[in-house]
Amino acid sequence: MDWLSRLFEMMPVRGRLDIRCSYSVPWRIEQGPGVTNEIPYHAVLAGSAILDDPAGGQPLLLKTGDILLLPGNPRHVMHDGSGAAPLPPRNRAAQNFTISENLGSDERLDLLCGHFAIAPPHDRLLRSYLPPRLVVHAGPRIGKGTAAQLAGLVALMRSETADDHLGGRAMLNALSTAMFALALRLASETGAAPRGLLALVGDPRIAPAVAAMFNDPARAWSLPELARLCNMSRATLARQFQDKLGRSASDLLTDIRMTLAANELRSSSLSTGAVAEMAGYQSEAAFQRAFKSHMGVTPAQWRKAQSSEPGGGDEGRRTG
Repeated sequence: MDWLSRLFEMMPVRGRLDIRCSYSVPWRIEQGPGVTNEIPYHAVLAGSAILDDPAGGQPLLLKTGDILLLPGNPRHVMHDGSGAAPLPPRNRAAQNFTISENLGSDERLDLLCGHFAIAPPHDRLLRSYLPPRLVVHAGPRIGKGTAAQLAGLVALMRSETADDHLGGRAMLNALSTAMFALALRLASETGAAPRGLLALVGDPRIAPAVAAMFNDPARAWSLPELARLCNMSRATLARQFQDKLGRSASDLLTDIRMTLAANELRSSSLSTGAVAEMAGYQSEAAFQRAFKSHMGVTPAQWRKAQSSEPGGGDEGRRTG
């Protein structure tokens, strides 16, 4: 299984379209910070938008076809760039989503806004391996490949929001989920992510090591073994992980193991010792220490907390 498919198997993501915006100049959108386990997205169907940098850096121009993901889930401000007081928007409920619009007549911004929900604690892991903001481009003139697939998916979402079809909410949410996978695929192919897991796997020389850890996390991978898979020296591979990911290969392997262990403790009745072996630990004591250090609670405490949540056990079995 490829690393991205394995990632989604380990930490299921649910997409949701929240609102479609249709704004004439001047307009302004302020959102966030949102729920901690959600990643907001904005897809520009028509027009353009300015995203302010909350740190005071250079604003980001978003154009037609751009899709913005905000894994850091910050408070964020988008506007038309005119500096004028925005026209007041009004919201109206469609059958399957909300429409927000103002009454101007100039060239309009057409924007889909939604979010991706990741079950805790996987949201923390995913956010730590993605850049705070990620932009991919899937414009209408894209000819082939992943960008064309993403453009076609967004076009289908646009059609669904235009006609509000029967079953539209289910379709829009499913398409939102697929958008997340395609956006990450496109970012890894085009180098859109400056740092993090996508930058790491975007380097074809290092991808074999990442795929090996995702597909066989129970194996006692050593850095020399991983380096041989990549046809590079141990020192070079270690440097590449630090430069691109900001963490070591061992850190990534531990995160993968802990994610699998957390899922298994939630969704099965296997003993802690059996889960430890599945996660690649030779002793239950070592696993107990690693799990508590990583998760902040013991395996038993984690399992009990998950089973006490409404629907927690059933959800784990469905997604397991």
